[in-house]
Amino acid sequence: MNGDRRPGLSARLKLTLSYAGLVLVTGAVLLAVVWLFLLRYVPDNSQGLLGVSPNRFLLSRIFGRAAAVAMGLLLVFGLVGGWVLAGRMLAPLTRISEAARTAGSGRLSHRIRMEGRQDEFRELADTFDTMLEQLESHVAEQRRFAANASHELRTPLAISQTLLDVARKDPARDRDELLERLQAVNTRAIDLTEALLLLSRSDGGAFVRESVDLSLVAEEAAETLLPLAEQRRITLDVTGGAAPTSGSGELLLRMVTNLVQNAVVHNVPVGGTVTVHTEARNGESVLRVENTGPAVSPELVPTLTEPFQRGTERVRTDAHAGVGLGLAIVHSVVRAHDGTLDLVARPAGGLVATVRFPGTW
Repeated sequence: MNGDRRPGLSARLKLTLSYAGLVLVTGAVLLAVVWLFLLRYVPDNSQGLLGVSPNRFLLSRIFGRAAAVAMGLLLVFGLVGGWVLAGRMLAPLTRISEAARTAGSGRLSHRIRMEGRQDEFRELADTFDTMLEQLESHVAEQRRFAANASHELRTPLAISQTLLDVARKDPARDRDELLERLQAVNTRAIDLTEALLLLSRSDGGAFVRESVDLSLVAEEAAETLLPLAEQRRITLDVTGGAAPTSGSGELLLRMVTNLVQNAVVHNVPVGGTVTVHTEARNGESVLRVENTGPAVSPELVPTLTEPFQRGTERVRTDAHAGVGLGLAIVHSVVRAHDGTLDLVARPAGGLVATVRFPGTW
């Protein structure tokens, strides 16, 4: 659409004309003041002042020529000086424009790093550098996510293809076993696709906000996962009080469910505990999920919210292996609801996940 615009004057030329015009106007005002308040007192007769000084007519001719020359010099000085000053003033803007063109070509590693004291251009350059840094990080994260997603989706498809090839070459193979394995692989692919869609939805913020009580959401998630906890002999408790906030009930339920399921699955083999606590504190609605479990390295904790990270185990073999997007979805939902997520490794093993949302009363 920019190609349809008619060409106009450059900002430097506009500033130059403005400077020159200001100089001319200032010079004209000064000359007018001299004309009105000095020449008006010179006698207008043939003898002049006291018969010695020139009369008003002669002084007007002399002053008029000098004024014309002065105005001409002011015009030249205004144009040349204005062009130089405008160039110096717009030099930072030129650097910012070059950086923007470089970023537009796909190269996001360039930074302006403008020197000098803090002013409007320096603030603009620093803001642009910060934007480039965030954009570069976001693009790198999206590329890494796309590569991991492609790899994860390729795995079940490759397994299905292998199973079908084996069935084609060996017709006598047990069909029930083949169908069961194909169903398991297909279920995993469906779960992964749904998780990817949910992650995309929460990242895009495409949801309607409503009033949600995190305590009720926690109870619903705990009730859903109670059979899994009982199967693993894990005590699942929900404590605390009301914690109202605003957001999507569906997304917040998935967030809490993922946190609780992660706490149940990554627990000690027998006798573990999972505690879900909700409260309203200091204008915030807080949800905390704490579980026992194996020791988690503090260096590993920041990576747990990255897509396709599964703690110290890259692949799990049980029925609740997941797709490596549980905490990534939690982080995305929290971020979409203007909240914060803190993960802290317990000294005795396990993890404490604390979610804070703006409260509503």
